[in-house]
Amino acid sequence: MLRPFEIHQPESVEAASALVGRYGDDAAFYAGGTELLLVMKEGLVRYRHLVDLKTIPALGALDYDAASGLLRIGGTVTHRALERHPTVRERFPIVAEVERLVANVRVRNVGTIGGNLCFAEPHADPGTLFLTFDAEVELVGTRGARTVPIGAFFTGAYETARQPDEVLTAVRLREGGPQTRWAYMKFGIHERPTLGVAVALTLDAERRGIEDVRIAVGCVGPVPARVPAAEALLRGAPLAEADGPLERAAQVAAEGADAVDDLHGSAEYKVEMVKVFMRRAFRAAAARFQ
Repeated sequence: MLRPFEIHQPESVEAASALVGRYGDDAAFYAGGTELLLVMKEGLVRYRHLVDLKTIPALGALDYDAASGLLRIGGTVTHRALERHPTVRERFPIVAEVERLVANVRVRNVGTIGGNLCFAEPHADPGTLFLTFDAEVELVGTRGARTVPIGAFFTGAYETARQPDEVLTAVRLREGGPQTRWAYMKFGIHERPTLGVAVALTLDAERRGIEDVRIAVGCVGPVPARVPAAEALLRGAPLAEADGPLERAAQVAAEGADAVDDLHGSAEYKVEMVKVFMRRAFRAAAARFQ
């Protein structure tokens, strides 16, 4: 049962931050509410004040700067808006592709990218993908503004580096060059994935050698994470001879995954699946050069 609460609708980020600062533990920010209202109904948390961020127009903006290749996604941009935005589909097709896979259309129409990242539900897709973009998160609170790399933002299951009075105003992604392709592979029998693997593959000018690769594994443990040791095994290898390094990299990625037992599967099962899906994601990224 959802207990009574008061909704506040500020017109600025600063006003929203001040409200949460004033009410302390009795207040929370409210965006899409797809996660927050659910846990409130279950009685897992109790807030007497919800600060609605959707009334702040700036948080709903989605801007792309062609000169820098920077995409800035406002905190209250919905999954559906991100999935369908023409610029995202053209310049960041992997983002639109992954957003199309989030939960179901009802959730995508209401849920926001900022809410998704701040709730830090372990079985979520966007955070894993954003790691391969070296994304940055913008936060604004009563003590001012700061920027946090996405890799440092997630600190645990349902935990982030965001302070209680800080609003996630935007997440920033930079476009890859002409020699970079992305792929994201997920697996699960429910709406929440059992695992997700993202790969960003950069080839040299002749597209024969692996100049760079970024690999992120999510949904198997408390937080999504890059796998630098696996990346190092592939970096510099000829693409035509990548099978051997790929097998070793998949093994290293699986061993480095902080897999846990939960309703989605055992840790042992997830480790084996990471090997399979990392190989698939790498090969899917390589195939996109064709």
